[in-house]
Amino acid sequence: MLLQNEFVNWFRASSPYIHAHRNSTFVIFFSGQAVTEANFDNLIHDFALLKSLGVRLVLVHGIRQQIDAQLPLGDTAQFHHHLRITNASTLQYVKQATGLVRVEIEALLSMGISGSPMAGAKIRVASGNYVTARPLGVLDGIDYGYTGTVRRIDSQAIHQQLDNQNVVLISPIGYSPSGEVFNLSAEEVATEVAIALQADKLILLTEQNCVVPEDETPIQQLTIHQAEVLLQQKPGLPAELARSLQAAMQSCLQGVQRAHLINRQLDGSLLLELFTRDGIGTLVSANAFESIRQAGLEDIGGIMDLIKPLEQQGILVKRSREKLEMEISDYVVIERDGLILGCTAFHVINGDNSAEIACLAVHPDYQKGERGNTLLDYLTEKAARQGISRLYVRTTQTIHWFIERGFIPCSIADLPEILQSNYNYQRNAKLLYKIVKH
Repeated sequence: MLLQNEFVNWFRASSPYIHAHRNSTFVIFFSGQAVTEANFDNLIHDFALLKSLGVRLVLVHGIRQQIDAQLPLGDTAQFHHHLRITNASTLQYVKQATGLVRVEIEALLSMGISGSPMAGAKIRVASGNYVTARPLGVLDGIDYGYTGTVRRIDSQAIHQQLDNQNVVLISPIGYSPSGEVFNLSAEEVATEVAIALQADKLILLTEQNCVVPEDETPIQQLTIHQAEVLLQQKPGLPAELARSLQAAMQSCLQGVQRAHLINRQLDGSLLLELFTRDGIGTLVSANAFESIRQAGLEDIGGIMDLIKPLEQQGILVKRSREKLEMEISDYVVIERDGLILGCTAFHVINGDNSAEIACLAVHPDYQKGERGNTLLDYLTEKAARQGISRLYVRTTQTIHWFIERGFIPCSIADLPEILQSNYNYQRNAKLLYKIVKH
């Protein structure tokens, strides 16, 4: 029964993300190494699940390992700045590797055996010459030969395939107007495709976690600026991880809403990142995806979900939806990825140069963080800006929390007249105040 409850709770918790991702466009990059491993079937199943949930999928695969496998014995691969130098003979192996990998992925996406995770999926895959490329040329005195860079993405053709409910599969090769073929960086292709489509997400499936090198602490989220600082200050980051970070930064700088670095080695990591509140990878975005802001009418449902358990426990006074609607301009929320994690109200007391802090609540899963302090600091700064000199609080359960943050106990007689008149003696809340420094 416990296992059933865990599943039901997880499934319910995932529903906001299911709604949010429907009809979104995701560009997903994965390496050629991923294709060779036994658990690649599971990743294909996860792609199929995303497709069944209404996600518009563009898959970009790598072929580096497959090219190396094609090279004759004794023919050493040559790289410069982590890019393969592609001569005429190597280009033939690039073409062979591309065909092999593309066919393998298409075959797996075509599975539909009864009783398997792909049963009933009926996924149609569209591949094509969506990438126009040009030669990279000579850099640092090195002639890259048939190694190229993206010149243009045929976004209209890709959108047409997505509108037709197809999964688009793109290989890391490009074509020139003169008919030449160029070997491209798969990360670059994925980045340029995501930018051209203005995708909702660029997802980079990496071979390892994105962590702080010194202590292996997982990095849960980065702004573009923080990612840039990390790359500058930590030159020891693995090359593959650094390339993925660069791709994430570039895509977000040019309009992609969010980029995710996800360690594909963990089975189900793609689903855990997309359908759980905290995810399991590293989110890169132009701005922090958790913010504190003024509440609006659209937040009332989230606020009610947050405070309802506290009202049932008697910690907060019960508030009707109508009351929240009337006072919504007094509320401040902490929002994370569309979820209200915290809220509080700031009721100005007219004619008294004071205000009351009410309805301060933080989601149970996030109470060990600093979000309560963040809300209180936000209101204290707001009071200072408005010239308010005193803040009042009525509380039954969090007396010491407020005292530890500079509030002083007081009596009913110390309250402004309006607070005295509506004081609930049956509730018998403790009273505190704090002088605001200007």
